[in-house]
Amino acid sequence: MDDSLANPPTTMRYLISVLRVILLSSYVNVLLVFVPVGIILGALDMSAYLVFVVNFLAIIPLASLLGFVTEELAKHVGQTLGGLLNATFGNAVELIVSIVALAKGEILIVQASMLGSILSNILLVLGCCFFAGGMIYQEQTFSNIVAQTMSSLMALATASLLIPAAFRATLDSVDGGIDEHRMLAVSRGTAVVLLIIYVLYLTFQLKTHVSLFETVDSSDEEPPSLSVFVCLFALTAVTVTVSVCAEYLVDSIDSIVVSTGLSKTFIGLIIIPIVGNAAEHVTAVMVAMKNKMELAIGVALGSSMQIALFLTPFLVILGWIINQPMSLFFSTFETAVLFVSVFITNAQIQDGISNWLEGAMLLGTYMIIAIAFFFYPSSL
Repeated sequence: MDDSLANPPTTMRYLISVLRVILLSSYVNVLLVFVPVGIILGALDMSAYLVFVVNFLAIIPLASLLGFVTEELAKHVGQTLGGLLNATFGNAVELIVSIVALAKGEILIVQASMLGSILSNILLVLGCCFFAGGMIYQEQTFSNIVAQTMSSLMALATASLLIPAAFRATLDSVDGGIDEHRMLAVSRGTAVVLLIIYVLYLTFQLKTHVSLFETVDSSDEEPPSLSVFVCLFALTAVTVTVSVCAEYLVDSIDSIVVSTGLSKTFIGLIIIPIVGNAAEHVTAVMVAMKNKMELAIGVALGSSMQIALFLTPFLVILGWIINQPMSLFFSTFETAVLFVSVFITNAQIQDGISNWLEGAMLLGTYMIIAIAFFFYPSSL
């Protein structure tokens, strides 16, 4: 029998040390005080505005904990499986919130949050990385081979939204009406193709071309601070907690739309992505300020690519399974915004050099998009 389990004082000291490691993993964990408060407010059916704000703040540290525990677990299983774990759990909060919204039929929220997560990563996060790093270093360099591979996959993802939009427009002009069955069939078929491409990309990254990504994934490797059992238990507990907070968050959105006049698109595209990406944003900016631009770009573009090639098509297939009409059809305005954003991002990274002005340009683009969606009518 384990001595720590046989000896209660030793067990208590071990539990305290584990809690200390987890709670001190990030300064945003101070926001964990909002977790029980948010759950209680939601359970008591309190003010929708209060429920939304408190659970919004509660999910931020939970996202940070998910990232930390996943990194700890990845240290136990080796580089290949560890990379797969990071890819799977890297956007776990966005996935959980979207699944909850999808189950409730909030298709607009799901689509907006997916698009918003992509935009916040390639414009806001990458822009902050370029700007913050550029304030310290005159120029920063990075491997443009990996960056261009990721940006090419993002271009493919953009095409996967442009084609359904063009298909929809064609149906409207030819048939004089909208054929939802055809639209869903095209979306589901496209989703399957994107998931296959994502699997091929994982094979490319983790198996056949590992050397290309070594500089992106490499960091000062430290031994794991948590055991495998503790990691799995923590992952389960945090995931369940995020699901509960997400449930109350999504339930309050309709009331927030009515009381504030904000559109569901703005809430899903600008506000909700902040929840799942906050800890990731801080990490990317911090490593950029340490002149580790390849790691920063790997975080920003890698996360966007996972959302575009895995999460979004996965939600389309899940909607098919649970009989929710989730499609890859986005409005013309949303599709145009994504196209322009990917185009501008590709232009900034193609030379493998970054500076603060390029970061300001990306941030400016994101601000323009945020302003446009702030005034985006709820009825569209």
